[in-house]
Amino acid sequence: MQTTEVKFDIRDLLPIGLGLVVLGIGLSYGLEVLGDVMADQTAGSVEESATNASINAIAKMPEKLPMLVTVIIAAVIIGVLVRYLGGMGGQ
Repeated sequence: MQTTEVKFDIRDLLPIGLGLVVLGIGLSYGLEVLGDVMADQTAGSVEESATNASINAIAKMPEKLPMLVTVIIAAVIIGVLVRYLGGMGGQ
């Protein structure tokens, strides 16, 4: 049976972490811009209603970030375990 050496570096997680940071910053600034746009709209107009709906929809995404991070961390841990412990069954 041929064995292969698998290498894992903690720096492999950096792009995932940076992606989550950029997502959080983008969502927060996006909500701020939409709030400014809504303030400029006429009350009861179609544009004001659409902007309000957009704000409500986008505001739900940050609520899901903790669950998303938990899923990503679990996937990384499971991947590491499968990669390192999965190859030990034949020895």
